[in-house]
Amino acid sequence: MRNSLVWFRRDLRLDDHAALHHALLSRRSVVGVFVFDTDLLDGLPADDRRVQFIHDSVRELDERLRTFGGYLIVRRGRAAQEIAALAAELDVESVYANHDYEPQAIARDRAVAEALRQAGRSLQTFKDQVIFERDEVLTLAGGPFSVFTPYKNAWLKRLAAQPEALAPFETLPHLDALAPRPAGHALPSLQDLGFRPNAVPIDVPGMTGAERTLAAFSHRLAAYDTERDFPARDATSRLSVHLRFGTLSIRLLARMLRQRIEDGSGGPGAPVWLSELIWREFYMMILARNPRVLTQSFKLAFDAVRWDDGADAEALFAAWCAGRTGYPLVDAAMLQLNRTGFMHNRLRMVTASFLTKDLGIDWRRGERYFAQQLNDYELSSNNGGWQWAASTGCDAQPWFRIFNPVTQSRRFDAAGDFIRAYLPQLAGLEGVAVHAPWLAKAAVLEKAGVVLGRDYPLPVVDHEQARAKTLARFGALRQAPEKD
Repeated sequence: MRNSLVWFRRDLRLDDHAALHHALLSRRSVVGVFVFDTDLLDGLPADDRRVQFIHDSVRELDERLRTFGGYLIVRRGRAAQEIAALAAELDVESVYANHDYEPQAIARDRAVAEALRQAGRSLQTFKDQVIFERDEVLTLAGGPFSVFTPYKNAWLKRLAAQPEALAPFETLPHLDALAPRPAGHALPSLQDLGFRPNAVPIDVPGMTGAERTLAAFSHRLAAYDTERDFPARDATSRLSVHLRFGTLSIRLLARMLRQRIEDGSGGPGAPVWLSELIWREFYMMILARNPRVLTQSFKLAFDAVRWDDGADAEALFAAWCAGRTGYPLVDAAMLQLNRTGFMHNRLRMVTASFLTKDLGIDWRRGERYFAQQLNDYELSSNNGGWQWAASTGCDAQPWFRIFNPVTQSRRFDAAGDFIRAYLPQLAGLEGVAVHAPWLAKAAVLEKAGVVLGRDYPLPVVDHEQARAKTLARFGALRQAPEKD
């Protein structure tokens, strides 16, 4: 009997897995493979916590496959070459994988498909990481959406008409089709792959981590709508990294949300969190249909914005990266990102707005920095979020609406708890002073033991002056004010 090969990528789980489901029904002996793709890994730091998360998740996937008599092959190299070589080695008729919507992944899959075709084999791919993909939610005229709210309404309407979109892909009843594990089978260690553990790893990885994280969040879901904006509170799902690497199924989440919306147990938080999942698919659709946004503004006119550069801009960018801007909420957020790889969504907006609107630095630089640091880095969402904050993207923040970092701090971290967690040198400041130390009276600073310029930096820019400069920067394009 010839084999079928399941190529695991962004879907590191065993249940509700489209490609695995179809492979198990292929009447072939099924083998799984994961490739640590050097096209993606080369250039990453040796202690990249995302690689550690992937490795731990792959190891758990192999352990679960073993309980059903199967196993997982792990290779390191260029995926296009490794998959074709393994398919020949195993005499594979078809390779099964799930769709990926990023431009580099699309090019990789085309190369794999062609290499397999020339050898008389095939690559079969399936929708798995979204409910609706690029061409499934369209306007009445048959075109793509570029504004979120109409897209969301159309998405919900399609789901109401097509509830089977949430049906799980059954795998567990068919696992007797797994190829038996050969003697001596073992996975390479993290060190074998050229990496080492990170001192601050991502929270529990793999399917086990996804299950625990979802269980914990389900008790907070009802209050998500009101609690999600406050970074000092444990109110968000923390599931984005599991969605990024597919350690749980998006259909499972959508089914849970639909049920809890219908029976009322999800409270007002459930539909708000569902909207966040729809935002994810919206940005995936935007990238799939407009790969140019990787280097260009979605609204091409904004490529004419003259961002600051030169030595002063370099110094400001370095201060932003290091959490040394003199604006406590911005700095605490950047320190959280640098130390843990996590950043609260409200703070992603605040820090992105600060870089582009207060410091006048090109959004692409911030986007790249987040890509290096974020545990849950998702190309489409990262790009969409940065273009939203910079007012260059689809459905973006209007360019004349600029976040005030102090106002944001006082509103969303009123007691200063989040700031103090990452800036302990400001722990003695109270009230307004913790949000804007440079406005505090000398006696207040002295009592708190804070010397500005020594213990904590003075602001690198004046917000009101920066705001005026940004309005002039965008106003020069002669864009008509957008409606709210």
